[in-house]
Amino acid sequence: MTEDRERIATDFHQAVNMTAGELESWLDTRESKAVGDKSGRGESIGHESGRRIMGILRKGADDLSEEDYAHMREVAGYVRRHLAQRPSGDVHDTPWRYSLMNWGHDPLK
Repeated sequence: MTEDRERIATDFHQAVNMTAGELESWLDTRESKAVGDKSGRGESIGHESGRRIMGILRKGADDLSEEDYAHMREVAGYVRRHLAQRPSGDVHDTPWRYSLMNWGHDPLK
């Protein structure tokens, strides 16, 4: 299980290129709250994920739970899939970028 956790952590930290502080500031913006699948809820799935990512980033490796590792795996997969769908042209002010940022990845970094 240790190798699996190491791989998950590596994939997660490669996918997430925003700090907890950057993510916290981003999640407070109107743009962050405007994107994502809300599925009848007040908060989008990506926005909720961003809050979980902040918590993971602020924990030490020894404090991570199985649920944290499961979410880290989900985050790495989401970022990988979403990057493959990059639209053409300038992506600076696009829902595509904003969605990725909710998941802790700023493609312009």
